[in-house]
Amino acid sequence: MLSHKKEGSGCVLVCLRGFYSCNCRQPEGRKRRREGCWLSLVFLACLLTVCWLYVCMVTFNDREDVNWKGFTILKQWVNWFMVAIIIFAVLTFYYALLLVFALFQIALKEPLELHCVHQVFLLLGVLFVALAVAAFTHGWPGEWPTVAVSLQATGPFLQMGAVVALTLLSWFVIQRVHKARRVGSKILLSLVFSIIVIAVYLSPLLIRLHTPCLSDKIPPKPELIGHRGAPMLAPENTMMSFRRSVACNVTAFETDVQISGDGVPFLMHDHDDFFLRTTDAKHKFAERDFNKSGKLTLEELQTLNAGDWFLKTDPFYTVSQLSDEEKEMATNQTVPSLVQLLDLAQENNISILFDLKNENGTNDTNIIVETILMSGIDPRLIFWLPPTQRSDVKKSAPGFKQYYNNISDMKKEGGTSLNLKYNSLNTDELGKLAKENITVNLWVVNESWLFSLLWCTGVSSVTTNSCHRFQKMTQPDWTLEPTQYTAIWITVDLLSLLIMSGLIYKSLLVQRKKKNRVTDSNGHELNPFLP
Repeated sequence: MLSHKKEGSGCVLVCLRGFYSCNCRQPEGRKRRREGCWLSLVFLACLLTVCWLYVCMVTFNDREDVNWKGFTILKQWVNWFMVAIIIFAVLTFYYALLLVFALFQIALKEPLELHCVHQVFLLLGVLFVALAVAAFTHGWPGEWPTVAVSLQATGPFLQMGAVVALTLLSWFVIQRVHKARRVGSKILLSLVFSIIVIAVYLSPLLIRLHTPCLSDKIPPKPELIGHRGAPMLAPENTMMSFRRSVACNVTAFETDVQISGDGVPFLMHDHDDFFLRTTDAKHKFAERDFNKSGKLTLEELQTLNAGDWFLKTDPFYTVSQLSDEEKEMATNQTVPSLVQLLDLAQENNISILFDLKNENGTNDTNIIVETILMSGIDPRLIFWLPPTQRSDVKKSAPGFKQYYNNISDMKKEGGTSLNLKYNSLNTDELGKLAKENITVNLWVVNESWLFSLLWCTGVSSVTTNSCHRFQKMTQPDWTLEPTQYTAIWITVDLLSLLIMSGLIYKSLLVQRKKKNRVTDSNGHELNPFLP
């Protein structure tokens, strides 16, 4: 029986050495200091990649910004953001596996000898993540507030996870403290770990103040505004897309308006490299320059195919959810005029919120206002967002509801409606605006955790690509009463403290037993109570 155990443990040791050291034999000539440095680097690399993967996951809501940047450079639509997440997930798993194998070797009192191949990958991976962080900070600085916003949704769960992680690591830290040769090292290690533990234990005091979903009362569900219709279910800014958003019970359409060569407003977002992404204009009008929207008349625009690109690129990985009939319908979509959308909005009593693209001064504004007024739609259904010529629009169309993209302009002009990016204000500011009866619409909200957080905050509406998913939600992803959270928090902390105290006590007993051992001249342990 004993031999079987030895063979089993031997196999485990061989596997551990084989992965971590790429060497199945017992290494000779241990270099403790270098081993400790590499172990520290493995731990830091693992922590860095975990944190960075978290950043990538919470900014997934805005992945189209990254994909659009790649498109403007390479002129080809690829889901670059998903590629980046896969790479960082593989790195995180690799470093976590290295760390787990290292801790097992320490537990089995095996020497740590990180193989040179792992060392190279370790350094290259850390450098790669560091470059990614630098590029993110330089090229996409507006996304860092999203990380802060996400902590208000994930804070309670991250705190509990940190408590569990510290509890599991406590035995390793306790052993390091006992093995440290210098008293100063023992005190420093103990002090640092204790400060981290106390900070994690007490962090819910701050979490309770800044997590809206820790509340006794949940505000009404935000209304849904279809971003370019329902672009996960149909090609964006097409009539099929807007009709699909009607089925999602949206209260407003969000779209982008441009002026054709013959002075007719139509719907299209892209205005640089015009039509290259969402139509077949390059094939149909190969000799034309599409840098400006006014190059084509409305008649020419409506000969373009505005749906094939959706089926080919599958931008949201949702094409597989469409029926054959829906795919055929998507293939036959073209560029709609503003009048077509006004008719659909009037028919279903749905509002319209729009931006002007490739704007050409007052002329574009006048054409659009005149088109809206002539359509016969109720002016109260028009949410006017473009800031240029706003005073003129107020005079010619006083029934339009004015939306502003900053608080100062809204207050200066006596407005009551805002249209802002979801991470431009913190939840405390959003809650204050809600109490002041300010209508706040936030864009673009695609992930359920973010929608749930904003729901708890009390925002009026959100512009979304995911209207079909949010329509089905009857409550936020999670809510807790403050008293319930306090009970859970204290229970988890006490259990962790109890386990750590037990490990410390056990370690002290082991150390005392070692000190009391008596050995003979050959190193054999003797019973100190025998004469």
